[in-house]
Amino acid sequence: METLTGKQKIFKSPVTKMILALLIFMTVVIIGQQIASKLLGLTSLDKDYRNLLKGFFVSSACIFSYILFFKKYDKRIITEFSTKGIVKNISFGVLMSFILQSLTIFVMYLNGYYSIVNINPISFIVIPFAIMFTVAIIEEILVRGIIFRILEEKLGSYISLSISSLLFGIFHLANAHSTFLSSLCITTAGFLFGAAFIYSRNLWLPIALHFAWNFTQSGIFGAITSGNEKTNSLFEAKIQGPEIITGGEFGPEGSIQAIIFCMLGTMMFLILIHKQNRIIRPYWKK
Repeated sequence: METLTGKQKIFKSPVTKMILALLIFMTVVIIGQQIASKLLGLTSLDKDYRNLLKGFFVSSACIFSYILFFKKYDKRIITEFSTKGIVKNISFGVLMSFILQSLTIFVMYLNGYYSIVNINPISFIVIPFAIMFTVAIIEEILVRGIIFRILEEKLGSYISLSISSLLFGIFHLANAHSTFLSSLCITTAGFLFGAAFIYSRNLWLPIALHFAWNFTQSGIFGAITSGNEKTNSLFEAKIQGPEIITGGEFGPEGSIQAIIFCMLGTMMFLILIHKQNRIIRPYWKK
């Protein structure tokens, strides 16, 4: 058996791997955005389509850098972005989040807190599609692909799921109009996306869940997402009512029913994970 030197042990440690992965990934995101903005600024394309292409460019750069880094560092095949079952994972993730977010809005509608005032042309969804597509890929690679997956190697599935989900909620505390309820919901969504990764061992499923959750909320139903500015949407809506049901200025994902639906989705994945014995134990129990 090959004995590692002190320097090799440090280089191979999970902490070092996580720090290096995060640094490289964030560098790619920042530089990728700058390059895409400058190149597309030279074209005569409409602003909406420039944003769409920028999103695809940055997202592709993120995926490529992730695959390249871990392929070289771990010396393994990167199955997290395997094309095997990609259509199934994306379709299931999009459908599931569309249903969960639609149910969240439906609770508001039943209470008279949501009403559609106008239906816009389909072209109005281009900007929210580009934004949510890029955000989902960046955040899922960051939280599930890097933080959760590397922690799981040593700490096991449950502890890593809890830590990464709490961090996911904490990251969103910086968003405008954040509340305790909204932070709780984002943390619960973190458990949902993390459980989806454990179930599929593929990032396409949590990316699809994350994308569809945000896009359905803002691009379809015309609500605010995570306290950000309202984007163009298919439905122009009037949302007015108590914060516990509407989410207030943070958006419907800051509502009590959103937390409940995310918890139900998480429980479904955890049941499937246990049935298929996909939980990884911490190193001290192996």
